[in-house]
Formats: sequence, structure tokens, C-alpha cells
Amino acid sequence: MSDPLTSEPAPQQKDHGRAGRDLKAAVASAVVLLAAIVGSLMFWKPAFMGIVVAAVVVAVWELHRGMLAKGIDLPEQPLMIGGATMVIVAYLFGAEALVTATAVTALVVMLWLLRRGVDGYVKNASGAVLILVYVPFLGSFVALMLAEGGLGGGGIDDDGVAGVLTFILVTIASDIGGYAAGVLFGKHPMAPVISPKKSWEGFAGSAIACVVVGWALVVYLLEGDWWIGVVLGLIAVCMATLGDLVESVMKRDLGLKDMSQVIPGHGGLMDRLDSLLATIAPIWLLLHYAVFV
Repeated sequence: MSDPLTSEPAPQQKDHGRAGRDLKAAVASAVVLLAAIVGSLMFWKPAFMGIVVAAVVVAVWELHRGMLAKGIDLPEQPLMIGGATMVIVAYLFGAEALVTATAVTALVVMLWLLRRGVDGYVKNASGAVLILVYVPFLGSFVALMLAEGGLGGGGIDDDGVAGVLTFILVTIASDIGGYAAGVLFGKHPMAPVISPKKSWEGFAGSAIACVVVGWALVVYLLEGDWWIGVVLGLIAVCMATLGDLVESVMKRDLGLKDMSQVIPGHGGLMDRLDSLLATIAPIWLLLHYAVFV
């Protein structure tokens, strides 16, 4: 089709096939992110906490930007500052301190919104508390996991580092297993209205990958019982799928394809954090009481 003003062919949108994304850019971005994560975990754990804090800030920015499409104006400053504080408090002082920091941040957010007046207060406050729980609260469980091996330091022998790597790798396994099985065998949609490309065949691929990777990591990295690895894999595939579907619903409601374009080949940061945020809390709970005790 030609541009009527220039009589030149209009630029064609690149077709990425059933993959639905630019694989080269996606792989390159994933390698860079993983290198930063693994490097920080191996040499100095507080550097990884800096990455987590940065991720929380960017995610709040993305969600604020997305929710404006529905007239929901999140208070960015208290959410970003409070979210960063929650992550740091969780790492330094544990779960009880995280609960307190979350409650205080929620109260500050609601008080902050009073400055805008009555109109839209309930809508904006409800959206803000939703995002507070969805991003910084769930994200702070990564800090709780990392603190299992003590503060500072790093390296694969650290329980906290091993736990974080286990959580990340098993969630990645869900994504890769589901993606591969879905592209190769996907025929039966799981939730066609919410996520048309997600299939039951893809879910089966995710389940197999999660169980195998979970078993291997728990047995050989964490030196735990084999059945804990199987349970971890089953938890991961269920929660990762749920997290992906929840974010898909949010994007459809907001009328967005991606939350942003900050990660080449992947879209927004939240498009990659959705499964991780849903997976971390139950995996921390399992490892905390079944492996790290």
C-alpha cells in the first residue's frame, strides 16, 4: 500500500510469526539482564538489591502511565519512595518489618491523595493500593529470599543467592517451556478472551519444564529433598501462569499491547515481571520452611 502524499510504499510492520516478538532483540535483552543479575548476586548482594529497587521504580512508572488511559492518576512519588523503602526494610529487618512498612506506605499514599481533593479520590486511592501490593510488596519477597543467607557478601554458596537463582530460573523455565510448546503444538486456547496465544499445550510444556528444573535446582543447588523440587515446580507453573494472565487482563482493560518499550523485544518491564511477582512469595514460603530451616 502506498502513501498518497509521497507515492512511496508505506513501511511494513515486521512480522515475527507465531513468536509474536523480535527474538533476536528479546534474547539479547534477556542476556544483558541476566548478566547484571547474576553478576551482582555472585559478587555483592546489595548491588542486586539496587536492581530490585530500580525495577520497582520503573514498574510504578509504567503502571502510572498505563492507568492514566482509564483516568486513574497514581501518586508516583510516595509509591516509588515507599516501594523502595519496603524492599530495603525487608532485606535488612525481615517479614515483620515489611508488613509494617507496607501499612505505613499505604497510609501515606492515601493521605498524599487528600491534597488533590474529593473528586476521584476513591478511584486513585484504590488503584494506588492495588499497585502497592502488586509491585513493591510482592517484589519485597525477593529481598526476604536474599536475606536467607545473611546480609552482604554473595556467591553461589550463599543460601539467599541460591534461593533467588532457583526462583528466577524456575520461572524462566515456565516461560521458555510454555513458549516452545505453545509455538510447536499449541492448538487449544487456555483463555482466548484474555490471552489468545496462551494454550493448554503451552501450559503442559511449562509444567514439565518447571518440575524438571525445580527438581534439579532443589536437589543439586539447594541440597534439598527431591519432592520439594517437584512441589516448587508445580507452584511455579501455576503462579507464573496466573501472573501472566492477570497482567494480560490489566493490559486489555487499559487498552495496551505492552506496558512500555523499555526492554527491546520484550515490551515493558512489567511484561517480564508479571510471572516473577506472582511466583516469588509462595516459593519463598516453601524454601523458608522446607529447605532453609
